[in-house]
Amino acid sequence: MGLLLLFRVLLVAAAAAARAPAGHAWGKEGHYMVCKIAECMWQSFLTEEASTAVKDLLPGWAAGDLAETCSWADSQRFRYPWSSPLHFSDNPGDCKFSYARDCHNNKGEKDMCVVGAINNYTAALKDSSSPFDPTESLMFLAHFVGDVHQPLHCGNADDLGGNTIKLHWYGRQSNLHKVWDVNVIETALKEFYNDDQNTMIEAINLNITEEWSNEEKQWETCRSRTKTCADKYAMESAQLACNAYEGVEQDTTLEDDYFFAALPVVQKRIAQGGVRLAAILNTIFSGNRMLQSS
Repeated sequence: MGLLLLFRVLLVAAAAAARAPAGHAWGKEGHYMVCKIAECMWQSFLTEEASTAVKDLLPGWAAGDLAETCSWADSQRFRYPWSSPLHFSDNPGDCKFSYARDCHNNKGEKDMCVVGAINNYTAALKDSSSPFDPTESLMFLAHFVGDVHQPLHCGNADDLGGNTIKLHWYGRQSNLHKVWDVNVIETALKEFYNDDQNTMIEAINLNITEEWSNEEKQWETCRSRTKTCADKYAMESAQLACNAYEGVEQDTTLEDDYFFAALPVVQKRIAQGGVRLAAILNTIFSGNRMLQSS
């Protein structure tokens, strides 16, 4: 059985300080798993050329491991307050993502959402004359590809992607966003993986090579020649978020029924995030003009 997932607390710039201590995007474990699936472990979805380029860009403290940097963007929300809206793209509750309608910050500035961030940092890494620091661009990109695959990062704007829906996860206080960012993966690690995230990553990777082997190439494929397919990822998440809200009310208690319904979703989104991150990096660093993500 393979499980996963965790995502960071969705932030609106004005509310960032108030909620920042409460959670992280996908949580550290979730982002680590996305990047670990992308870069190596039991099989690597990165080409040798892309892997070398990524390692060359990583900061020294990462010790050559992309996964060690994949929660970095969460730690920079106070240093770079403009980056807070780049972690999500909420919608008015219609289970859809529209770039023109939804990709903006709370000041109405366009392109300030997770999809815009993925597109922009991909373009920056492809352009050697870009003024953006390539190491930071890589770390932002890896993080945001993880974020866009968390359904509640494309949830309802009126409840901040589930952040204002207070509830109990089994006996503990939580909120709907945190359930998907943190609680599902924590419970899975405890109950099924002996708190060993490498064992959990191995289970997810096994599903990619076996259960989802016929889907994996579709995840990678992107027909766009000018940008990534991050808008499609956001649309997937927005649709999945609708199911995540079903039966959930203020002060409700979520237990086994919800947990076991969420596990397959969480599992596949972690897997898709890792495969697609590798595909984007392969395109950037392997000279392929067509962005291979989907």
